[in-house]
Amino acid sequence: MRMKFAKVAPEAYRLMTGLAAYAAENVDRTLVELVQLRASVLNGCAFCVDLHTTDAMKAGENPQRLFAVSVWRESKFFSGTERVALELTDAVTRLGEHGVPDELWERASATFTEKELADLLALIISINGLNRLGVTLDSATERHLHA
Repeated sequence: MRMKFAKVAPEAYRLMTGLAAYAAENVDRTLVELVQLRASVLNGCAFCVDLHTTDAMKAGENPQRLFAVSVWRESKFFSGTERVALELTDAVTRLGEHGVPDELWERASATFTEKELADLLALIISINGLNRLGVTLDSATERHLHA
């Protein structure tokens, strides 16, 4: 274990988890789990993949859909709204030098209200931050974040 982040920087940890909690309260529950799982897969955070699949199944999500998150583009299991959310998750998570494509932003803006889109971005940003902490601190368990 490299660091107990919550112990070393409790205020930073509180703010990061506060953003995640805010987003989880303001985004559709199904989208929360799909987005968090997709970002965690892309970021290689094994702890978060396990956490979000477990939470999603407890909430009644079909395991078949969860298995398909890694290949969502080729899968028939996701609605149009979910596909836009997953595509935006991919774009923000893999943010390159050209940012989020205008065409994707236009589709996201047509799919979600401005407030819904802001909340979805908060969700994507928060899970990416937490994933990056987990992967950076190089631990397969939650102890890398908590005291």
